[in-house]
Amino acid sequence: MIVLAWQWQADAGLIPSLYLPSPKATFAAIAKGFDTGDLGWRFLGTVERMIYGWLIASLIGIALGSAIGLSRQVRAYLQPMLEYLRPLPASALIPVAIPILGLTDEMVLAVIGFAALWPTLLATIHGFAAVEPRLYEVGRLLKLNRMQVIWRIALPNALPDIISGMRLSLTYALILSVVGEMLSGREGLGSWILFSARMYKAADLFAGVMLLGLIGYVSALLIGGAEKRLVRWKYNNR
Repeated sequence: MIVLAWQWQADAGLIPSLYLPSPKATFAAIAKGFDTGDLGWRFLGTVERMIYGWLIASLIGIALGSAIGLSRQVRAYLQPMLEYLRPLPASALIPVAIPILGLTDEMVLAVIGFAALWPTLLATIHGFAAVEPRLYEVGRLLKLNRMQVIWRIALPNALPDIISGMRLSLTYALILSVVGEMLSGREGLGSWILFSARMYKAADLFAGVMLLGLIGYVSALLIGGAEKRLVRWKYNNR
């Protein structure tokens, strides 16, 4: 429906093609970009930065969040600092990160990791903190040790929250990948879109935007499929 309305607008000429190209021109730009290889490796560059930054943030968020969520005293001690750091916009840290790390992939990954960390970290804390206390009593009755209680009781109950946080973190990782590429000049869809806008190449610009939408859509499907497999019991009880 959206594509049909888009094509109708292009045929009617309501908005000049200089600013809003037709779907045919956009798809042709995508095909040409992949045919020449220029768009393909930029696409892969953005996906690679998104995944690496997301994985780094997820590993740190789950490890740190589980440690905080399992201890009421640690939560009370760290909560003010977490609430202070959480609202900081990651894009505002790029001017700080550039003098330290330079215009490098490491700088972009650091910013992506910072932005993507918080949803997973806070969701993990909530997931572990919300485990029913009676389940821990069951663990004590079964004479489970600390690691067995975490692995068999706490983690399965916290997993839906953790995956929800990771899903949101993945969105942040994609956004900051594009912003980082635009500001640092690293090769990717972000720099492709920025260059196309400056050169008034509307078809190339929209090609980049559509590919970003495709990345977001496919990544959401993949993590949704992983969620259904990892927390199958949650869906079976519906």
